[in-house]
Amino acid sequence: MSRTLGLIGSGMIGSSVARLAVAAGLEVVLSNSRGPETLADLVAELGGRARAATPAAAARAADLVVAAIPLKAYDQLPAEALAGKTVLDTANYYPERDGHLAELDAGELTSSALMQRHLAASQVVKAFNNITPHQLFTLARPTGAPDRSALPIAGDDAEAKTEAARLLDVLGYDAVDIGPLAGSWRSEPNTPVYIRPYLGEVPAMSVEAFLRWTLRTPGVVVPAAEVGRLVETAVRLPAGEARLPSDD
Repeated sequence: MSRTLGLIGSGMIGSSVARLAVAAGLEVVLSNSRGPETLADLVAELGGRARAATPAAAARAADLVVAAIPLKAYDQLPAEALAGKTVLDTANYYPERDGHLAELDAGELTSSALMQRHLAASQVVKAFNNITPHQLFTLARPTGAPDRSALPIAGDDAEAKTEAARLLDVLGYDAVDIGPLAGSWRSEPNTPVYIRPYLGEVPAMSVEAFLRWTLRTPGVVVPAAEVGRLVETAVRLPAGEARLPSDD
């Protein structure tokens, strides 16, 4: 298993991944778009296994990289520094946040395939995109635990997917391979495996209230067999209709 994990983007998902990685004994190099100095508090919280750097420096230092950024920033990822690396893509396409992207609206590409095109010399694996940040942290369990949840992964490179699955295992999850990047829509917004299975019954509320509510909710165990079943029942809907999580 890779021993140094790079994070490009250290918001809610990135921070949850970082906490799980440090707890698992990995070295973590954090980065964001605002500069290493803005990550001082998070680094201090994580302890001696964590340090901050620029995105390019985090990419170069890492054995494996998690890109935890909004999709609209995909073209700001340091492609040269990420060359030859496996990059786990956590992004989802929300037009109200990211702006409309014609290729995605038309279903010509998935969002991860768009990122793969930008990172032509890297191996992109879709991961961590279908679970809310707090539940990602609270539902993690040791290998073999009877109440272990699973997360879907998708990618075009078999070795990269194996590497991603090993990371998920170390962090506390089984991995369910749902195929190539062209099929990664099966874990995106508007699909059965997206967010809700890990939360249970979700009351109607605004996006802001929803995010606060998830912090008070421990989450629901979703084993690998259930993830596989949910993925198989997915029907592709227009990506341009995706909205941020809420029941408005």
